[in-house]
Amino acid sequence: MPVLSGALRAAVPERIVALGGAVTETVHALGRGGELVGIDRTSLFPPDLVRGLPQVGYVRTLAAEGVLSLNPTLILASADAGPPATLEQLERSGVRLVRLPEAVDADGAARLIRAIGAALDRKAEGEALAASLERDLATLSAGQTARPPGPRVLFVLGIGSGPPMVGGRHTGAEGIIRLAGGRNAIDGFEGYKPLSPEAALVAAPDLILTTEQSLTQLGGPSGLLARPELAGTPAGRAGRVAAFDALYLLGFGPRTGQAARDLAKALTERSG
Repeated sequence: MPVLSGALRAAVPERIVALGGAVTETVHALGRGGELVGIDRTSLFPPDLVRGLPQVGYVRTLAAEGVLSLNPTLILASADAGPPATLEQLERSGVRLVRLPEAVDADGAARLIRAIGAALDRKAEGEALAASLERDLATLSAGQTARPPGPRVLFVLGIGSGPPMVGGRHTGAEGIIRLAGGRNAIDGFEGYKPLSPEAALVAAPDLILTTEQSLTQLGGPSGLLARPELAGTPAGRAGRVAAFDALYLLGFGPRTGQAARDLAKALTERSG
């Protein structure tokens, strides 16, 4: 397949498949949402854009055939996209595939936006959007410097019928908690692991943070707090829970500054 120059790509509409919710958001924010021909199941915002767009599956369990059936000219793949064999097959197909950087903190979110801007030949717009996010987060951080250490926050994620998972180091959960001025109550491991009663008591969270989707799955606030792993924690005894939309909270895209401000407000209101 011929490779088009950046100038020619900018003049000819692309057929874009976005793999990752924050990727889709950023494509829209950079003014190229009208060129999307496919998205993954985590791409839920903005609703008016994604409604009706073909879905190619869950971002971590993609099949190359489903993506290629949409005849894309550009595939934007988040760091979570996979499995690796599928991405390798997509690359061998000759379609332009851009693997994007991981975004689980402020720096990662800005890098992601800039990388998508470059891939879309919207480098100036990507720089402006990333710089705006950085300014928002810098303002939020400046307001937190004179405050005492923030509350200990335990992020809980419902997964199927098994025990809930909690977010450790190097996760989007830890990233957004830090941006909001809190402290991750779990620091003994990286990634997400099942929560045990012993680990929950050691974590001693002041606030339990979760997603709206997980909260529904786990039986609402009362069901979540009644779980034996959480009932005896400071947050469990005081009934302190905060829940946000999963993509808004953990997406690390253009809305990350607002999500961090909203979480900072929740930490102040519900952890005192």
